[in-house]
Amino acid sequence: MQIILREDVEKLGTRGQMVKVANGYARNFLIPMKKAVAATASNVKIVEQERQAALRRDAKEKDSAEELGKLMAGVTIVSVQKAGEADQLFGSVTSKDIADMLEKQGYNIDRKKIMLEAPIKTLGEHKIAIKLYRDVVTEITLAVNKDESAQ
Repeated sequence: MQIILREDVEKLGTRGQMVKVANGYARNFLIPMKKAVAATASNVKIVEQERQAALRRDAKEKDSAEELGKLMAGVTIVSVQKAGEADQLFGSVTSKDIADMLEKQGYNIDRKKIMLEAPIKTLGEHKIAIKLYRDVVTEITLAVNKDESAQ
């Protein structure tokens, strides 16, 4: 059965692509889950219009992400943490903590976009990458300072 994909389907194809699949797979899974539509002349036109609208929407999102990236390029956030003798933190600074600190400065960033390999557990300055869009990444500085009042 010929179908047109309405969204990316792993190991099958991308949005807007016309593919041939087994009848049962199309009727029982792809079409009911609204991942595809039957390949008729009218559906081809509709899917093409949707694809054009999605391209325009993606371009707008990318432009706004690039502008936000330029604004955030020089941002430095400061975290004051309790630390031991060897500059090891008693806790850690996670992506959620960083998202909260950015929100206090007026940047509403989802914590899932903050790319940390592991929570930060040492004092000092750390470069943090933030993925704002598919290929738009900006870098901020996180300064982790020792809480002197805890002594």
